[in-house]
Amino acid sequence: MAFEVEGKLHRIFPTEQKSASFSAREFVLEVPDGNYPQLVKFQAVQERCSLLDTYQEGDRVKVSFDLRGREWNGKYLTNLNAWRIERAGGEEGQTQAPAGENFPADPFPNYTDAPPASDNMDDLPF
Repeated sequence: MAFEVEGKLHRIFPTEQKSASFSAREFVLEVPDGNYPQLVKFQAVQERCSLLDTYQEGDRVKVSFDLRGREWNGKYLTNLNAWRIERAGGEEGQTQAPAGENFPADPFPNYTDAPPASDNMDDLPF
């Protein structure tokens, strides 16, 4: 199952070598959810641990991830396995948001790309 979510990098942990052939790196994303933002922990494994090297805490990113679940000793575990991380907005060369910018983004979007208003107010198709 593949999912995507946008948010602000709240915390980036160092890569941990779990065994001789397995490494993992965790990070926490602050996801806006009404009045109470959610802090959601993700995991990157193996060669994907380096995906976080170009980001800093506070950067706005979009994370593509899979849900992973399993049973271990009678307990059920769930991991959010990140496989792609990109700057929010999808621009590869986008720089970090200016220091004064608030998160989440401005709730009043810029409508300069909207088509010009028409003199004909009859927009019904019949």
